[in-house]
Amino acid sequence: MKRGQAPDREQVAGLQKGLAIIEAFGAGQQRLTLSEAARLTGTSPAAARRCLRTLQGLGYVTSDGRYFRLAPRVLRLGQAYVASNTLPRTVQPVLESLTEHTHESASVGILDDAEIVFVARSTARRSLSSGVGVGTRLPAYCSATGRVLLAAQPDRQVAQLLARSKPTRLTPRTLVEPARLIQAVRAARELGYAVSDEEIELGLRSIAVPLRDSSGSTVAAMSLAVRTAQMTREQTIERLLPALETARRSLAGLL
Repeated sequence: MKRGQAPDREQVAGLQKGLAIIEAFGAGQQRLTLSEAARLTGTSPAAARRCLRTLQGLGYVTSDGRYFRLAPRVLRLGQAYVASNTLPRTVQPVLESLTEHTHESASVGILDDAEIVFVARSTARRSLSSGVGVGTRLPAYCSATGRVLLAAQPDRQVAQLLARSKPTRLTPRTLVEPARLIQAVRAARELGYAVSDEEIELGLRSIAVPLRDSSGSTVAAMSLAVRTAQMTREQTIERLLPALETARRSLAGLL
């Protein structure tokens, strides 16, 4: 259940808590104690213990008696999404063709609350960032992919999402002021694309366009990433935007 959402009597509270504990693990939380799991998920130590023991019994976490860690079985959850959703399979050949044409890394991402999640990716030989791949999450407010996806929503809804996500600076160039972020989302809506200029990682620029289904609804965003030393912002738009538009047109009617 998302924060601020009214409880649903048909939802299973224990399942919610168990999934919340799985989501509490991350790059900065590779292992958790019972008390840490309880604190991060807002549950009681007793409830956290029951959830962790249940997850351990099911093979989703391991424990050395003090610390709990995710087990490889968790990968089945992500694989189930990839296997059951046609989007990654549909866009992957297009991404590979886009990378071959531009020699830059290409990605497709979807919006998950205040974050974007990469569901497909094609990496150029000159890899841009070792930590980016399928399943990687980035804040929506400062990524080109996120702003394109946010542009499909009304300003009021975008403002509410920004308030929940509490934007913080990832680099000195990250926009965090609500008014400037709303302006950036509006620009993406008007232009049909968005550019994130060293807001996630210094030296890295990305450009993204929306992917729409047959009804015209934005379902994902496709992006290219480039080192800022390779080309200016203007050159990025001039050289990469046409390639993104061509790739997007090739997906027309397939999503």
